[in-house]
Amino acid sequence: MSTWANLGLQDSASPLMEQLIFFHDHALLILVMITVLVGYLMFMLFFNSYVNRFLLHGQLIEMIWTILPAIILLFIALPSLRLLYLLDEINEPSVTLKSIGHQWYWSYEYSDFNNIEFDSYMIPTNELATDGFRLLDVDNRVVLPMNSQIRILVTAADVIHSWTVPALGVKVDGTPGRLNQTNFFINRPGLFYGQCSEICGANHSFMPIVIESVPVNYFIKWISSNNS
Repeated sequence: MSTWANLGLQDSASPLMEQLIFFHDHALLILVMITVLVGYLMFMLFFNSYVNRFLLHGQLIEMIWTILPAIILLFIALPSLRLLYLLDEINEPSVTLKSIGHQWYWSYEYSDFNNIEFDSYMIPTNELATDGFRLLDVDNRVVLPMNSQIRILVTAADVIHSWTVPALGVKVDGTPGRLNQTNFFINRPGLFYGQCSEICGANHSFMPIVIESVPVNYFIKWISSNNS
């Protein structure tokens, strides 16, 4: 999760988030190079005392400043398209999780395991444990196995919500009457926090998501205890 004075992105917990961070750095480097070049040209323009009264056109420089930005855009567009298709790829999921957005909580279904279902509410501040995080902790966490391909199906029961976990690089809109899906792969154990990132009414930001990533054998024990 984000910590105090954290100006960058969160540490990734999935290969997709790693790729998103790489693309962010790649695009930012190009932006910095463009900004430095344009800033230098503008600075030199202010202090340039040379004047050519007979200069009417310059076809060569016009060709350069038309073609060069197009090439730069290709350097951004091609990695972006690759990443877009990677994020959309569903590759033989081991576990399917269904998430349903309500005002103001999430409900979850593990349809692969005898339909385990539960609601996940934010813990009120006055009931929060000493080591809990205000507006982020929930009473029922989503337990998922690490090093496994996870598919998540997202919908909503009332208005548009958005299931977002930054550390996993996942953001899926939950739309009433529609089922959206995406996939992710958690590559380390831990707790990963997220929130509804859609403007769906008052208190919309207080719909926290907590994912508890555990080894597969712990996940099987958790499933067995909930089935019994």
